[in-house]
Amino acid sequence: MDPEKRARRQSLRIIVSESIMVVAVVAVVTVLALIVSGYWINSDFTVERQGMLQVSSVPTGANVEIDGESNIFQRTNTSKVLSSGEHSVVLTKDGYDSWSKTIKVREGLLYRLHYPRLFLLEREKKAVYDAVSATFATVSPNRKRVLIANDTTMWTLLNLDSENLEPRTIDISKIFSAVSLAEGASSGLFSGTILDADWDGASEHVLFKIQNGESLEWVLININTPSASVNLTREFATDFSEVQIFDQSSGTLLAIRNGNLHRIDVSNRQISAILAENVQSYDHLDSNLVYIAGGEAVLTKIGSNNLTKLDDIVVDANAKIFISQFYDDKYITVVTGDRISVYKKDSNSDVVSKSISFIPDFVKIGHAGEFVFMRSGTSIATFDMESLDIHEWTLDSLHFGWLDDDMIYDVKDGALVVYDFDGLNRRELATNVSERFPVTITSDKWLYYFSDGNLIREVIAK
Repeated sequence: MDPEKRARRQSLRIIVSESIMVVAVVAVVTVLALIVSGYWINSDFTVERQGMLQVSSVPTGANVEIDGESNIFQRTNTSKVLSSGEHSVVLTKDGYDSWSKTIKVREGLLYRLHYPRLFLLEREKKAVYDAVSATFATVSPNRKRVLIANDTTMWTLLNLDSENLEPRTIDISKIFSAVSLAEGASSGLFSGTILDADWDGASEHVLFKIQNGESLEWVLININTPSASVNLTREFATDFSEVQIFDQSSGTLLAIRNGNLHRIDVSNRQISAILAENVQSYDHLDSNLVYIAGGEAVLTKIGSNNLTKLDDIVVDANAKIFISQFYDDKYITVVTGDRISVYKKDSNSDVVSKSISFIPDFVKIGHAGEFVFMRSGTSIATFDMESLDIHEWTLDSLHFGWLDDDMIYDVKDGALVVYDFDGLNRRELATNVSERFPVTITSDKWLYYFSDGNLIREVIAK
């Protein structure tokens, strides 16, 4: 064969083979991109866009049953592609109770179930601390510490995440003005009424709101170094109507004085000039600050003079405003009367605006921004950012709290009942539980509650 013809034929084969490879690569990449975007080819060869379910549980390794089907490989923590629409999810594990929920999977989106918790059916329990003199208790955000108050000036700090609770005495005699202390005495009586207690994110400080006679007293207790605690009311010789911890370690606070918002530098004992006047509601996330004043919603950053008026956000004289983050997006939530409106921070675009059947007097944003919890008395409404649904339900009593970041408990006639944040998976865990003190879970294995003057610990997971 002519060498020139042979060379041309060889070149043609190379071009054809490389073209086929390029087409194959493009096809594979396209198919993978479609799969990642949620598209799937059904058995009848039609293309459908699906979603994905990601399931976690405590403890891990629970069996996952979806729409009545399960297999030995279907366990938490795992992900599964599902068609859009409703699906039933049931979690079971030998020796534990079960958990279930009907979810709505949306096309091309991930639905996370990260909060399911299963409890041992047979639980060991024992009294671990004599708390007969306790009058108040507060649990840290990481649920590893509990501070127990009494009518004296010697309070107790317990380490809950250890077999040995390691009790430590906190001397509050020189911290609060609401103390009856004889001259020269080393201890005395605590005469104030604790209205509220809020820990910082580092679980190292507790901000107390105290009724002291006819006035309010605000005190920031340093748990690790009590002598470094600050009585804010006494330090600044002023009456604050509200104080919030701004950063993780309580170095900065936000406070309302005479209706005006100020920043407090705790370390330098300095209070700023007025940040905003006539503030009716405010909230913060990182350095972002939102507030309602003069009938307007405003967004700014702490330390900045730039104010952004959020003209598209509707407020009234009783509106409450909040800022939170869910996944990578920040949201502004406004509760006005019986209506909740959620907006994307960067665009002010309305994500949802819905009414509930009551006017809430308490609002809480979930720790990861995944829900908005609203309450009035025993009436509860939760807006689920994952499903964009509102769930309304009713507690058994007014004695309620947060068992962990996603579970609520209440106590009625000594019965401890727990719920998911949306009111589902109601379970009774214990009896003869005190209504006056908090209940918590530590290290995902111990349940703590107060009963008959003792702190009780139950093993809930192995």
